[in-house]
Amino acid sequence: MKVKLDENLGASLARLFREGGHDTATVPEEGLASAPDGRLIEVCRDEQRVLVTLDLEFGNPLLFKPADYEGIAVLRPGGKASLERLKALARTLIQGLRTRDIRRKLWIVEMERIREHEED
Repeated sequence: MKVKLDENLGASLARLFREGGHDTATVPEEGLASAPDGRLIEVCRDEQRVLVTLDLEFGNPLLFKPADYEGIAVLRPGGKASLERLKALARTLIQGLRTRDIRRKLWIVEMERIREHEED
């Protein structure tokens, strides 16, 4: 799976996704840091990449209709977003990508579970 990690997800998470076999790009590597949300999601669409982010705005299907994109995964650490919590969320997402199809869906990734939003 091709994924793009938003700017608030560091090199450690990129390494986890790469070790999990995913073609992983990051917002900072591509010079997109501080890009508007609309620009970022359009780049993801053009590159056919799933966006992985902490940005709650991407979790609003009225703003970003999941069916229009390769997939959106919003990580929800609950409490302080420590590196260990983010790694745990990344592992949950990576496992989910092995067994489920995220294409054209919004996933809310929480500790040890994934909630899925799909257009009707």
